[in-house]
Formats: sequence, C-alpha cells, structure tokens
Amino acid sequence: MPTGMITILILVALGIILLAVLFTFVPVALWISALAAGVRVSIFTLIGMRLRRVIPGRVIIPLIKAQKAGLNLNTNQLESHYLAGGNVDRVVNALIAAQRANIELTFERAAAIDLAGRDVLEAVQMSVNPKVIETPFISGVAMDGIEVKAKARITVRANIERLVGGAGEETVIARVGEGIVSTIGSQNDHKKVLENPDMISKTVLAKGLDAGTAFEILSIDIADLDIGKNIGAVLQTDQAEADKKIAQAKAEERRAMAVASEQEMRAKVEEMKAKVVEAEAEVPLAMAEALRSGNLGVLDYTNLKNIMADTDMRDSIGKSTKDHDEDHR
Repeated sequence: MPTGMITILILVALGIILLAVLFTFVPVALWISALAAGVRVSIFTLIGMRLRRVIPGRVIIPLIKAQKAGLNLNTNQLESHYLAGGNVDRVVNALIAAQRANIELTFERAAAIDLAGRDVLEAVQMSVNPKVIETPFISGVAMDGIEVKAKARITVRANIERLVGGAGEETVIARVGEGIVSTIGSQNDHKKVLENPDMISKTVLAKGLDAGTAFEILSIDIADLDIGKNIGAVLQTDQAEADKKIAQAKAEERRAMAVASEQEMRAKVEEMKAKVVEAEAEVPLAMAEALRSGNLGVLDYTNLKNIMADTDMRDSIGKSTKDHDEDHR
C-alpha cells in the first residue's frame, strides 16, 4: 500500500477519534435539543459545565422544562443549585406545580426547601391536596380511673412559608397526642368521652397545635375510641398490696424483737439458776464450817433437817392434790 494512502487512513482514524472524544466531552446533541426548544445556551457554556464537574443534562433538561412552562430561570441559578447538592429537576417541577396552582413560590425559596432536606414537590402537592396523618392509639385516663384509648386522623396542609425551620409530622402527632391525653384526663366520667368524641377534636384543635410546624392543621377527627383498663382499681390494688407488705414487714420486725427479748430473758434466768446452784453448793460447806466453829449445834441442825423434810412432804402432797384435781376436771 502506498505511503500516502497509509497517511490518509491514519489521519481519518485520528479525526474519527477526535470527533468521538469531542462529542463525548461536548454534549452537542443536548445543545441541539436546547436550541430546538428555544433555550439559548452556547456550546462553550456546556463545555464550562463539564469543566466544573456539572452534568449538563441535569441542568439543561430542567431549564428546557422551565422555559416551556413560562418560568424565568437561567443556567446560573440551576447550576449553582446543582453544585450546592440540590435536586434541580425536583425544584423545577415544584415551581411548575406551584405556578399551575397559583401558589406563590420563588426559585430561591424552593431551592432553600430542597437543600433543607424536604421534598419541595411533595410540599407543593400537599398545599393543593391536604394530607391525612393517622395517629396510633393514644391512652388517657379519666378522673373516674377508667382508661380511654383514642385514635385520631389529622388533616394537614403544607405551609410553604414555614417549611424551612418548621417542625415535621412527628411533632404534630406528639402535640395532638398530648392534647388528647389532657382532654380525656379533664373529664370526670369516661362515659362523657364515649358519648361525645367530637369534644376531643374541638378542644385539641382550639389549642393551635400547628404553631412552629411546617403544616397547617385543618381538622382533627377521632377515628376510633376504646375502653382500656380500670387504672384506678389497679392503683388501689397495688396500694393495698404495698400496705400489706409493709404491715407484714413491721409484724416480722416485732416478732423478731419479741424472740430476741425472750431469748435474753431465758439467758438471764439460766444465769440466775446457775448462781442459785452455785450458792446451794456452798450451803453444806457453810453448815459444816458452822458445826466445826460451834456456831450451829447438832440440835439446830436436826431441827433444820426436820423442817426441810416437812417442806418437801407438803410440796409433794400439794402436787399430788393438784394432779388429782386436774384429772377429775
């Protein structure tokens, strides 16, 4: 093959490669689509987006959509929101939905709501179509001690002005639950709550529970009511059981003190008996010493023994008589 032909083939291949790289780096097809939609954007702007690590399709396609919807947006606004980590397409969709619903919403506020982590499109849709939030069963105790369980449905509408910095659904549910508990607890009889559940709705709704939240509460409806435990009876039973245990503990303490006192008295009695035995053991020695020293005569000793014998005999007779009387009884 001639050298000139080889050179031409190499140049053609290099041209094809350069064109492929060019069309890959420069979104020519996107540029043509923008021109066809009436969006004036230069090819150098698209190249600059590539250099700034911005995906051109994430900016140009929403810009085309906004242009067709009649929104006055530019590439700088959308590109800056993309670089800040926002969802450009969702913000544009929200602006279009707000425009169709005659809701005043600027790009700056929509971008701020999106960057705050909230779904701005869902918020706009919720402004048009209110959302129903259902609470779990919330328990309250009336003054008569009966537990009443209530489930509520809260109809809310998103408040665009308070979406940034406003509390979410959890706060609304918590406030409504607190209102239900306090309303049930203020009733003297649980039957009044069952007869008129609308009283709970009106009382709770009048408290302005949507203050500081991202929602406007339209209505609070009691979906279900149920009777729970007799808390008053349970508390009284628990109190009686506690009083019983306290009384048992005090009785056990008194019994332990009585046993200790009895044991102490027995110890004293045993000690006294020991002293008596010890003293009785010394009596013969003392009498012997008295006989030796002449302080006690033989006649005196004999009389003493007779007296002791008489005493033992009387004790024996008295004991026999007592046993006989007890047998007859």
